Amino acid sequence: MSNLDAISESVVAVGRPSLAVKAFGITDNGRVRPSNEDQFLIAELTKTMCIWQTSLPEPKAQFGNEHGHLFLVADGMGGARAGEQASALAVVAIEQFTLNTFKWFFHSGGAEAQRVLAQFQTALREADARILEESTEHPELRGMGTTVTMAYHLDAQLCIVHVGDSRAYMYEEGELHQITQDHTVTADMVRRGDLQPEEVARHKLRHLITNVVGGNEALRFVEAHALQLHAGDRLLLCSDGLTEMLTNDAIAATLRGEPDPEAACRQLVAQANDAGGRDNITVVIVRFDAAPSA
Repeated sequence: MSNLDAISESVVAVGRPSLAVKAFGITDNGRVRPSNEDQFLIAELTKTMCIWQTSLPEPKAQFGNEHGHLFLVADGMGGARAGEQASALAVVAIEQFTLNTFKWFFHSGGAEAQRVLAQFQTALREADARILEESTEHPELRGMGTTVTMAYHLDAQLCIVHVGDSRAYMYEEGELHQITQDHTVTADMVRRGDLQPEEVARHKLRHLITNVVGGNEALRFVEAHALQLHAGDRLLLCSDGLTEMLTNDAIAATLRGEPDPEAACRQLVAQANDAGGRDNITVVIVRFDAAPSA
């Protein structure tokens, strides 16, 4: 499969009373892997009224003023096509949870944000159970798993939940900040002081993940963050196919030079491929701007 054939994308641009949102996502095979086990999702949540009959001359579908947004990157792992199935199962499970269980209308604030984070932690545990169930029913898929890095936006609140070694970053006032931690053996060693950050790239265990959705055992924990957004902020979600090839400084330089999410996504994927493209590369960039005044 060519790199071009592996690309899928989505664009969302929605005006909010507080912030306007523009997002773009792209996934690419890279230069080495024959298939793509990454998945991504960009979705909008709205209140919708579907009118069956009325005596008034009005639209059959009416939409509320509130718009929530869901952004997700999943990087599957496992033999044959198991990784691709694991990441797809996780995305579908989270979509179904969001549609049927998630209470997404809330007022911005610390307590409400914690409630949302708890709900999405439950969603990842349900995805974990779904993957384990599938691998039990199909022994050839045993051990399949996936990373999940997901963000939910409403008003000026951003809630992030995370498992694995994909990453969430915020680009604020010209600086790139990594929000999530890598759940890997080497990252744990760095946090304990047993390994220097500059030694990770050469370590033989750098790809060994310690916390995964699916895999051979139940999910250990779900990392969670609640952030307050400001106009001009950008969110970056990506698989390790990007961060294995590009340093944080290189990623920041691209974001600094290219404010448009689509153009920045395409530049980052091209740069990762130019650096070797040793893994599938998935990038989602979301820009939050001041909404136009009424």
